[in-house]
Amino acid sequence: MALTHISYFNLTSLRQLYEAVGSACEVVTHHNDIRDVMPDASPRLIESLRNIDEPMRRAEAELDYDQAHGIEPLAISNPRYPQRLLECADAPLVLFHRGNADLNQQRVICMVGTRHSTAYGQDLVRRFIEDLRQLCPKVLIVSGLAYGIDIHAHRNALLQGYETEAVLAHGLDQLYPPRHTQTAREMVQQGGLLTEFFTNTRAEKMNFVRRNRIVAGMSDACILVESAAHGGGLITARLAHGYNRDVFAFPGNVGAQYSEGCNNLIRDNGATLLTSAQDFVNAMGWQDDSTLIQARQAGIERDMFPELSADEMLVVNTLKEHNDLQLNLLSVRTNLPIARLSALLFEMEMKGVVKPYAGGTYHLLM
Repeated sequence: MALTHISYFNLTSLRQLYEAVGSACEVVTHHNDIRDVMPDASPRLIESLRNIDEPMRRAEAELDYDQAHGIEPLAISNPRYPQRLLECADAPLVLFHRGNADLNQQRVICMVGTRHSTAYGQDLVRRFIEDLRQLCPKVLIVSGLAYGIDIHAHRNALLQGYETEAVLAHGLDQLYPPRHTQTAREMVQQGGLLTEFFTNTRAEKMNFVRRNRIVAGMSDACILVESAAHGGGLITARLAHGYNRDVFAFPGNVGAQYSEGCNNLIRDNGATLLTSAQDFVNAMGWQDDSTLIQARQAGIERDMFPELSADEMLVVNTLKEHNDLQLNLLSVRTNLPIARLSALLFEMEMKGVVKPYAGGTYHLLM
């Protein structure tokens, strides 16, 4: 928390320093001789670390408030921290969470769009989430609790029994907009509220842009429902594209103000055209969820324990914890050489244990 307070405007450098040194404690220990551990540290970073006392007092006060109000600080080393965010260079070193959602569910999507949603956009959200629930029963729906598309995504997720998470542009000692307080209370029981901002941080305009990167980075895919030619939803979609997330957009009528952004994004190949939940599931390669549902409905149980070697079980257990990993990341987490791992994954694919996706990603089917 103290390091975040110090380097609020320089998160990428702070993350690099944290990873170079190995822990926040080590950074503080070396705050007067940072160049000894990170020779290319910028003068601005060095200067910001000289006075650690005040940031430490602020962090201690924050921790006291969090413990008294049911807020869980999630440091970047915490396994409950959104692991997808670790792929983003500007991920915050700490997040603050209130709620019961698993932020590392197997499926996480964000739904974003205009604050001035039309009946068309609201109906798209309702039908998409309703149909997705039948195809993929466990998905975390992420948005920003704003007026329009955001709040309709949250409310329909709650209605369908999905967990839903709001990423906020202020501290958890307040709520903006106040009109959504009741929905936020329901979400704490069926999802949660997440922010990178300390208490006493107001919902200022620049904070909304900052929070959009978390919405995008913690998700597998971003769905833009309605957007004018310029807006926060488009910013989130572009951030998601920059993070190599899948981006989808619902088209709208030519000339319609709040479809212009979606139509332009699709035209410029910044998003895949989306017309239904089935389209989305097919594009994401999530069909196995619906296959399992059909099998269970038919009374068919899959063999959960095929004969696997010790190395294959290591891969299975790693994918259970961090599913949908690329080959290189899976190699790092299992400490298996890529050549050996590739052969294992081929054998496991033949056994019906894993499934390869585009981009060298592997998904556990067990």
